[in-house]
Amino acid sequence: MSQLSAEDEAELQSLLKQLLRSINDKFSDAPSTECAEEILLHLEETDKNFHNYEFVKYLRQYVESSLGTVVEEETKNLTRRDGQHAIGSGHDTLIHAVTQRTRDSAEYQQMMQTLKNTMTIVVESLINKFEEDQMRKEEMHREKQHNQSNSQYIDNCSDSDSSFNQSYAFIRQEQLQALAEKLDSSRPKEVRWQALQALCCAPPSDVLSCESWSSLRRNLCAALTDPGLSDNVLQFFAKIFSSSPLNVTREIYTSLAKSVESSFLSHKLSFPTASAAIDINRPEISRLLKQIRLMNDFQKEVTTFWIRHPEKYMEGIIESTFSLLSFHHEHGSASPGTEKALEPIHLLALLDIKATWFKKWMHGYYSRTVVLRLLERKYKSLIVAAIQQCIHYSESCERFTNETTEPQSAEQQSTGSVQRGVYTGKELEYAFFVHSLCVLGKLLIYINGRKLFPIRVRKRKDPVILTDLVVILINIIYQHPKPLHSDASHTDSLSPSCLAMEVLWMLCERTECAAECLYQTPVIETLLAPVIALLNGQQAKLKSPSATLTLIADVLARIANTDRGLALFLYEKNLVVAHSERTFAAHVIVQFTLRLLDKELSSLSESDMSHTSCGAFIFVCRQMYNTCEGLQVLRPYGLHKAVAAAWKKTSSLSERVPTPVPGAAAGTSTQDVQNMHIWEETLLDSLLNFAATPKGLLLLQQTGAINECLSYMFSRFTKKLQVSRCEKFGYGVMVTQVAATAPGVAALHSSGFVRALVVELWSVLECGSEDVGVVRPKPTPMDPIDRSCLKSFLSIVNLLSSSQSVWELMGRQPLANKSEYTLREMPTSIPDLIDRLIVVNSDAKIHSLFHYEQSHTFGLREFIIDNLSVERNHVLVRVSVVGGPSERMLPPRALQQGEHPYPWPMFSSYPLPPCYTLEPTKIHHNSLDSEISTFLASSKDSKNEESWMEICRRQYCKVMTSKPNILTGKVLADLLEKVVAHLSNSATDCFFSPAQYKAEEKSVKSAVLSSVEQLGIDTCLRYGSYLKLLTEDAVNDLTPLMKHIKIFLSTQRVKMASELITLQDGYPGHDWLTSTVFLIMAGDMDRSLSLLLNLSSLLTSAFIWPARIHASVHVPVELAESGIPPVYWCTAHYVEMLLKAEVPLAHSAFRISGFTPSQMCLHWLTQCFWNYLDWTEICHYVSTCVVMGPDYQVYMCVAIFKHLQPDILQRTQSQELQVFLKEEPIQGFKVSDYLELMEGLERSYRHVVLTDMKAIRNPAE
Repeated sequence: MSQLSAEDEAELQSLLKQLLRSINDKFSDAPSTECAEEILLHLEETDKNFHNYEFVKYLRQYVESSLGTVVEEETKNLTRRDGQHAIGSGHDTLIHAVTQRTRDSAEYQQMMQTLKNTMTIVVESLINKFEEDQMRKEEMHREKQHNQSNSQYIDNCSDSDSSFNQSYAFIRQEQLQALAEKLDSSRPKEVRWQALQALCCAPPSDVLSCESWSSLRRNLCAALTDPGLSDNVLQFFAKIFSSSPLNVTREIYTSLAKSVESSFLSHKLSFPTASAAIDINRPEISRLLKQIRLMNDFQKEVTTFWIRHPEKYMEGIIESTFSLLSFHHEHGSASPGTEKALEPIHLLALLDIKATWFKKWMHGYYSRTVVLRLLERKYKSLIVAAIQQCIHYSESCERFTNETTEPQSAEQQSTGSVQRGVYTGKELEYAFFVHSLCVLGKLLIYINGRKLFPIRVRKRKDPVILTDLVVILINIIYQHPKPLHSDASHTDSLSPSCLAMEVLWMLCERTECAAECLYQTPVIETLLAPVIALLNGQQAKLKSPSATLTLIADVLARIANTDRGLALFLYEKNLVVAHSERTFAAHVIVQFTLRLLDKELSSLSESDMSHTSCGAFIFVCRQMYNTCEGLQVLRPYGLHKAVAAAWKKTSSLSERVPTPVPGAAAGTSTQDVQNMHIWEETLLDSLLNFAATPKGLLLLQQTGAINECLSYMFSRFTKKLQVSRCEKFGYGVMVTQVAATAPGVAALHSSGFVRALVVELWSVLECGSEDVGVVRPKPTPMDPIDRSCLKSFLSIVNLLSSSQSVWELMGRQPLANKSEYTLREMPTSIPDLIDRLIVVNSDAKIHSLFHYEQSHTFGLREFIIDNLSVERNHVLVRVSVVGGPSERMLPPRALQQGEHPYPWPMFSSYPLPPCYTLEPTKIHHNSLDSEISTFLASSKDSKNEESWMEICRRQYCKVMTSKPNILTGKVLADLLEKVVAHLSNSATDCFFSPAQYKAEEKSVKSAVLSSVEQLGIDTCLRYGSYLKLLTEDAVNDLTPLMKHIKIFLSTQRVKMASELITLQDGYPGHDWLTSTVFLIMAGDMDRSLSLLLNLSSLLTSAFIWPARIHASVHVPVELAESGIPPVYWCTAHYVEMLLKAEVPLAHSAFRISGFTPSQMCLHWLTQCFWNYLDWTEICHYVSTCVVMGPDYQVYMCVAIFKHLQPDILQRTQSQELQVFLKEEPIQGFKVSDYLELMEGLERSYRHVVLTDMKAIRNPAE
């Protein structure tokens, strides 16, 4: 088809018109004609219906008929010549070649020329018809206007309509020149109106490029003051704003601002007073509102593109705005007798009450810098006015406190109706207050915004500082409280309390901002003034005590949730109570919470002591007691007991609520039952959060509510609910903390949590998501732990990270070892998991696994294994060789590159290949020339025992820092023996009653050691032989020693009947300290026994010797029956507390990972650092704790975490922290290198740590 007929042209015209109608919506959003062209060019990419349009179908058919033959010929020629098949990359090459040759053909050139000529004719015809239609419409409109010339002109168009909501007609320069002349103010109004109509139909780009634009702009600005022309000018300005560059829009905006300013001057509008009101439908008010609205729309939109232009344009817009808003403040009448004038800021506040424009301007650094610079240098009066308005509103609140009509009612009226035409003075004042508060709130969150303060205002002697403004906000909350969780309607969002709370929340969320504005004594005093008054039995000046207390608690909780805020509450005496005595905020808060719980506040009615306000204050306390340092301060008040008592009372009441019976008299209402249930959950949740710290977990266990708390936690965990509004992470850390103890893991098991973890792990491993159709199969996992299983794996690691949790979940439970397993049979416990995934010792187990290799590898990984054969060798070597990082060599878990991918010998039977052990460090058995030996050999001064111990400590520190390797062998044994003997004979240092032990040989022989203890003895003998400390017959000494200690400790234990496995048959596991002492004494049983018996009377034994304090009679019965060792609730607790203060990055890494430092401490200390440190460092750990004091156990753990900090941060990022700390020895750590750090920690924290350790016999609760 070479030519198109007249019929084709008519059809094309119809199809093109149809296409344009179909895509009209896309055009209406285009800001310029250039953008409209871009939309057309990319229509196929953006419109899914592109190929369904009849115009497109017509064009496709035309192209096929014109070029079909050419394409076929070229394809045949190319395939015949190249012999290629249309497959793969050859196919793409063929298409490209055919396309190129077709475009070069004569047929293509002819087709394009014909199409171009025809489409030109079609488009011109459409334009001509459009211009005829447009002229006809204008004529009809003029006739209609002439008929209505005597009536008021009403504009139903929005001045902010898109510039593409109506069509454009092309216009020539001569026409624009004529229009500019017609718009001159000397011309008749009718002529000017017609010129405006024509101008609105012209493309803005044509108007702006004309030579007479300057005069045109002046005439347009003059027309703004004419009531009949203003709306048309605004309509044209709106189009300019939406489609013009910033240099032009700045001119228009500046002109508009000046016009508004002159209108306010000329009209001299007065502000309504008393019962008077302002009618926004008055012509002059309506016209100003429309102009300010257009400015406000532009203010909010301009931020999206002004960064692309020079700063001077943006500065011009900002300055003209500030000039308009501050004009009346500078030049208006301010004498006392004159009436107040209506200002632009009042109308802007009505249109944009929450100052969205200002928030957008302050959001980006580019514009914020200019805004703050102009405010500081020229327009500080704007900030003065905003502060003055907040002060005025606060004072008016106080004046109207006892009146029925109050300032807040203005807000309720102004937002209650759909459309308003009349506003009272109070409503305008309130809108201005809201606008001012939003502006000030945005200023306060930036450093340079806060630098604008202090600010002097009228009627105040002293300038307003940051804390003054915050205090004003708090007082507004006191006068107009609203419950936080009421219906979040528009009215609520504009209530005084909600607005003030939003500002306070913003301040709380920013560290520097909160430090300057909130963490100040006047603010804390103002916040807690009602609380102190109520505690003292006085009446607090609160409008609604319950609602106000809830709001106070909300702010206090947000402050306490930050480290700086928490320290402010705990350690700064910034509150004055009775008789000018100063106290800490934390003490006031917890005392008030206890009084609320017990309903013992005489100045509050029972209705004011609501569960909501009480729960809110418990939540404040919770932000403190879920940290180690906060619990330290709050623990003496026994808050956990009070909350537990309230929960038990509420629980018993809810159980007595009768089931509703149809027809029976109504008893407790449904709402009351629901409220009781919410209160019960609030108390449970508060108790549960004691488990966030080791010592808090002990307190929770002693309340007797641990099972209910963990069941509640599990119910929230399964629903994936957040811990609280202030908590950044989920329940991971809390679960890990709880799982470290026997009662905790037992409660987790009974709640169903353990079962859920096991089922989830099994589902990920064996079920996966293969039931969903996929395009390609999943890749076979190459890592020991596939990423899809990593979360489940880490959850199991956290659960089983302590020996106590392993005993509780697996003790005395046989493996199933069934002869047959169904494919649908899922494991539901840890023993089931071991049976199915780890001990895969039968064909039945293999056949029951869908993914045998992956699942079995994963199971072995639970015991730190990699791919089956290589990792099996690794684990056998690991469990057979004992030693620190310099004492054993473990084979790698992966094959290596090269000819010999795995050069390590396989180990399956003894003896162990020698390549897996390294040469041990030489132990100095005779170092008589050392200063410590000389000191020990000298006679001690019996009259001054304390000075002897001090000299000993100095000598010890001196040797440790100069020649630490000397403190091994005989020197170390002598040192420990003499120090322990000295301390146990000292009245001040002998903490427990001296050991009275004389075992008969018969009873020792009849004593039975468990299989675990036998394994521990074998391990100890192997290690001792490797270190060359023991002879071959050492077993004959170590076994009797273990029996002696077992008999001795059994006489020191509480007799109890417990459901916990760890409390049923003595100490679970092996006594690693006894084995360590045996090696230190080089296998001398008598010296070892003597040292251990003397050590048992020292406080140090309660912490470095877990078997000694297990269920001991020397601690309160409830503590002995708790199943939680002091090394956890005391040592690990203080390790976490000091870690947060001294090594904050490592502490944060633990929080992020969901793992806890306390779990690792428990692991290390329970096994006396065996396999983690070299023998020399293990000896130094024991000697340091004995010589320097038991608190050095805490300091040493902190030192280790500080040493490991780089690795901790790196492994947290790769989600390997748990596995790294569990598997890897502590490389490069030497006690002597960190002794100075530990001494520094002693000076800072001994008064707290050691004091609490000494309270083990009667710990304060």
